[in-house]
Amino acid sequence: MKHIVIIPDGMGDKPVAALGGKTPLEAASTPNMDYFASRGIIGLSRNIPDGYVPGTDIGCMSVFGYDPTKYFTGRGPLEAAEHGIDLKENEIAFRCNLVTTEGELLKDFSADHISTQEAKQLLEPFSAEIKKIYGQKVRFYPGHGTGYRNLMICEDPDRTLDKVRCTPPHDIMGKKYADYLPQGNAAGLLLDLMTRSENFFKNHPVNRKRVQNGKSQASRIWLWGQGFPPSFPSYYQRYGFHGAVITAVDLVKGMAIHAGLDVIKVPGVTGYFDTNYVGKAEYAINALRSRDFVVIHIESTDEAGHIGDPQLKIKAIEDVDRLVLGTLRAGLSEFKDYKIMLMPDHFTCVETRTHSSDAVPFFIYSTQDEKNGDKKFSETTAAYSGVKILEGHTAMDFFIGAAKC
Repeated sequence: MKHIVIIPDGMGDKPVAALGGKTPLEAASTPNMDYFASRGIIGLSRNIPDGYVPGTDIGCMSVFGYDPTKYFTGRGPLEAAEHGIDLKENEIAFRCNLVTTEGELLKDFSADHISTQEAKQLLEPFSAEIKKIYGQKVRFYPGHGTGYRNLMICEDPDRTLDKVRCTPPHDIMGKKYADYLPQGNAAGLLLDLMTRSENFFKNHPVNRKRVQNGKSQASRIWLWGQGFPPSFPSYYQRYGFHGAVITAVDLVKGMAIHAGLDVIKVPGVTGYFDTNYVGKAEYAINALRSRDFVVIHIESTDEAGHIGDPQLKIKAIEDVDRLVLGTLRAGLSEFKDYKIMLMPDHFTCVETRTHSSDAVPFFIYSTQDEKNGDKKFSETTAAYSGVKILEGHTAMDFFIGAAKC
């Protein structure tokens, strides 16, 4: 039996007025999702435990089958694992976004999707300046991340930085960013670094060129998602098989590494709307020839939600359906038996441009238990099914066959 999991990041949504009260998933044409959903089980999964901020870190950890209340220590250390950085016991890792501010407002959490090369050109000299001030206490890793997604490591022997309240920048677009700067007794270091970056990036050649080309500047760094290294059992320990993950997102790659799963690199994968959808599916099929389990994580649906464009989100959903699910539907025929689970990690609502903790729609299809139905896969039909997984991390056990729903 082959197992494949598709995570369309942030695909779930609430009814949108501009779509006549439909969600983007309801408004999208999704014949392949509908095919698998009609012949399988559909329902809702609550992936974000009470008290946790909805995001890819918590949501994906649940989809991967790990209880966030037991295993989540922060986003930064997962991304550090992807970069091959072994954190010392006295070190803490932060996610370091490049962001765009406009006056008092945070305009864009991705600095207009700045390229990896541009980010490196900004962060390398900035890192050198910070080293003169803080020595080895603070380290940036220019060029290790993808685009605006970067990493900072700090020495924190007393573990005080872990208690600083940091806000994800994608949650405050269009808001006064000063209200969401790091808060807490040890926040001074982070505030100093963020302020220094603003002064350093101002009039930097990279930003001048971006303005000339009609793009937004990278105004400053934004530090958040801090944590210490996690420890959780591998998939081989849990299920006795080998697997792989395909994603453009460092966080998900790091999660895969900690889970003992291979990270497969696919040419042209960007984590944006121009990503190589077909390549992801083709590489997944190839991976299943030597493995039992593959996860495909897709970021474009989340990006569309953050942009706040319902039509763009519909297109992203349709691209996932046609190019990923369609390719899989054709290619998986070479295997006698397989299961597919499609489950978003969380909602990313176009009207609010941020995440929510709502239970996400999912389907599970198996060639060994094919049903006969005719339904549109959506948040509404998933709710009407009456199937609800109250703790999202238990869905993987059910999918693999180690537990009952």
